Amino acid sequence: MALAVRVPAELSARVPAEQRGPGRGRDDVRLLVSRGAAVSHHSFGELPALLRAGDVLVVNTSTTLAAAVDGRLGPEPGGEPVVVHFSTRGDDGRWAVELRAPEPTGSTRPRGGGPAGAVVRLPGGARLVLAEPLVPGGGRLWWARVGVDVDVPGLLERYGRPIRYGYTDRDQPLSAYRTVFARPSPDGSGSAEMPSAGRPFTARLVAELGGRGVRIAPLCLHTGVASAEAHEPPYPERFEVPAATAALVNAARAGGGRVVAVGTTVVRALESAATGSGRAGAGGGGPVRAARGWTDLVVTPARGVRVVDGLLTGLHEPEASHLLMLEAVAGRPALRSAYAAAVRERYLWHEFGDLHLLLPEEGSHPAHC
Repeated sequence: MALAVRVPAELSARVPAEQRGPGRGRDDVRLLVSRGAAVSHHSFGELPALLRAGDVLVVNTSTTLAAAVDGRLGPEPGGEPVVVHFSTRGDDGRWAVELRAPEPTGSTRPRGGGPAGAVVRLPGGARLVLAEPLVPGGGRLWWARVGVDVDVPGLLERYGRPIRYGYTDRDQPLSAYRTVFARPSPDGSGSAEMPSAGRPFTARLVAELGGRGVRIAPLCLHTGVASAEAHEPPYPERFEVPAATAALVNAARAGGGRVVAVGTTVVRALESAATGSGRAGAGGGGPVRAARGWTDLVVTPARGVRVVDGLLTGLHEPEASHLLMLEAVAGRPALRSAYAAAVRERYLWHEFGDLHLLLPEEGSHPAHC
């Protein structure tokens, strides 16, 4: 869906919250709360009081990679300067990548992918060879091979930087893009872009949530490169829902607690595990099971949600495909009311911006009870 609101450019969060003034921290952001069409305004530090004992917050533990690397496209010497965004590692060792054109400001702009067989020279002597579009007929993301002796996570760690878009003021250290929940993967995998709904959490806030009887349940979904300009639906992504998390979620559902996803990535993983498959349209709606693999599930109002009662997420562009998921969780009237209020009250957008908590209406009960 597209929302009939216009987000002024000045409402883009250009730096992390902790850089907006002395004494500020990650959790110094605002929190817009939707319960049906009713909207209220809070600070993020009030989150524990907005939840209740027996609720389960499900979080994404994927760590953010320094996924942007400078390169040169074409034969030596010279060649076209490009920025390679490493998105997702395939099971066959290839990587889905996006080529971007560098801007003098340090950000990038869209650039068509390809052609097949093109060679991108990377730092340290590595070479990347474009093979084919990730989606037949598509042009933004391409499958590419890097030399068999090249350790891509190591290359990113040495030469990469976090992916940055033009609405931000400057480059930020990788630590600014990693959440308190982030855990390294044994094989060096991670997310091309930060699972940003978890960013404002601090160890103190997590402890306060636990003290109020709110359980924290981890899962992992490695996010690929977002379509910041095209607003495409997400591509297949690798995920894992541990058995302990499945048990916590099922216990909450059985006991009348609410399952609140921290981020759209968590919704995608949980709903995939509940269907028993990561394949779109798999059907079902039984208990959540331990699951791992790839999901191509796109959550829409027509499909609905079968596990998640609430969602904590950032504010998305009015044309973003993620809004279909939000509509599936809360309904279109709630979304329209919330976004009109967010613009009116000058909330901040994007990964360093303010948060939106969508909860069931007061007096309603989770659909799974």
